Amino acid sequence: MLISILFRSLYQADGENQRIITVKRQTVRRVLLVISFLLFQSLLMFHLFFSPVLVLFAASQGVVNGSLVIFILLFLSSLFLGRAFCGWICPGSGLNELCAVGTKKRAAGGSFRRAKYVISGVWLSAIALLALGAGGFHSIDLFYLTGSSTITQELIMFFGVIAMIVPAAFLVGTRANCHYICWLAPIMIAGTSIRNRIGRPALRLEANAELCEQCGTCGTVCPMNLDVMDRVLREDLYDKECILCGSCIDACPQGVIRYAL
Repeated sequence: MLISILFRSLYQADGENQRIITVKRQTVRRVLLVISFLLFQSLLMFHLFFSPVLVLFAASQGVVNGSLVIFILLFLSSLFLGRAFCGWICPGSGLNELCAVGTKKRAAGGSFRRAKYVISGVWLSAIALLALGAGGFHSIDLFYLTGSSTITQELIMFFGVIAMIVPAAFLVGTRANCHYICWLAPIMIAGTSIRNRIGRPALRLEANAELCEQCGTCGTVCPMNLDVMDRVLREDLYDKECILCGSCIDACPQGVIRYAL
């Protein structure tokens, strides 16, 4: 019920009121993302809980750290919410939203998107192998090593993430890191795929193709540069790269697309 309210209640109006409400939803989404990024910036330990490196050190000592817990929770959340985390909360997405102010270039996607699966696969395998070498996970320390790093080390790690996202956004296109690099995206894609296979109800997009005037607006506003209209005409909105941001919903002049559970 709370999930339904969060993603659907801002769409219950008609005419001009509907337009105002949908604009409000995208404003709320962008504000949430920017706040998430600002927290990422101001709380220097915050990024350690998303660190793909710290979890390796913890696994080598058989420790379940905060990063691993968050990664597991993201997988579990994808069983119900798909990649909504990417579209609404992710600090990296917040930085991409800020980059979009300076560039309208969007990453093309394509076959190079497979690179993130290789990155994630190698990373997850390393976690498993290191944990096995340590005799398995035998302790929990959510704040593992988070208090031992110096400000200099944390700033280096933080600006390292900035260097990974910002140049790619301007040279390749916004959300290039989401398409090609992100080690977390495959985790949530796997969860969504499992959800689809077992047929479990969850947050998704659906469309009424009969209402579509094929204006192409939905694809134009999609931050992931997906061919939304093609999927609308097939009435199959599922795409592994969809982050459920709702931009296509709120931009469609005919109200063709909507959230569903």
